[in-house]
Amino acid sequence: MTHRDELLEATLDSLPEGLALLGDDSQVVFWNQAAQAITGYAAFEIVGRSAPDGLNPLLDCCGSPEHPEDHPETGRGFLVHARHKLGHELSNMARMLLLRDGLGARIGTALLFHPAECLEALPHGETGENENVQASQDDLKDRLESLFEDLTHGGTDFGVLWITVDQAHELRKTHGAGACEAMFLKVERTLAHGLRPAEHLGRWGEDEFLVISHERTPSLLADHAQALAGMARTADFRWWGDRVSLTVSIGAAQAESTAPLADLLERAKAAMFSSHHAGGNKITSAPGRHSCSPS
Repeated sequence: MTHRDELLEATLDSLPEGLALLGDDSQVVFWNQAAQAITGYAAFEIVGRSAPDGLNPLLDCCGSPEHPEDHPETGRGFLVHARHKLGHELSNMARMLLLRDGLGARIGTALLFHPAECLEALPHGETGENENVQASQDDLKDRLESLFEDLTHGGTDFGVLWITVDQAHELRKTHGAGACEAMFLKVERTLAHGLRPAEHLGRWGEDEFLVISHERTPSLLADHAQALAGMARTADFRWWGDRVSLTVSIGAAQAESTAPLADLLERAKAAMFSSHHAGGNKITSAPGRHSCSPS
């Protein structure tokens, strides 16, 4: 091993997050010390070998290597349930990055993961310094916690739609924050016309909305999301005379009384990212807790 290789391996081994490097055949070629500490499996038990059944959800739940569009957004992370070598359940926040050579060909995958220690903290989008977004988040959190408490005691089924406007980033870059806020107000008013009785809509992040819906099945929730996406496309937004065509990406997830509320939101977020990175203007239904691939 060259001095350069030793430096690289030592650097990767010192990362506080678990790191698995997978070759183009999806076999693990590197497993750092943090990965061992988190999972209980040493490198010699993982590298070049078939993954233990308990780790399969962590190592291969993000879609086929031949279809990178199936992978969740790598930057923010997604929730994965696996099993420790000793048998207990591990909830991990994971991020995945496709590795490519200088010509753009895929040569492997990097998987970073760490224990999801704060499942009670509900995931949401960034607020920046927008007090209106923060107030909307607080209101939606209170409603979600109340509905989830009712659900665990046999109450009404519900689900969530995590929505992002596909053009938000480009609009903010080209026209500024004022244009973006005007656009979000237009989209919010348009979506509100399509809500069912007792549903709630609000800002869930600087670029995101959340709908709390009482549709009783994942298929009905997905149908409702399709209708709202169609309404968003009709929003006639103009800025200084320019008409901006708008589309939304939506992740739909049904609540489960046997899984944490944070899990519901992580599934909806991952589904929304899947929709957005597939080109936008799309609905993705999140699988249940014990399945990993977006539908």
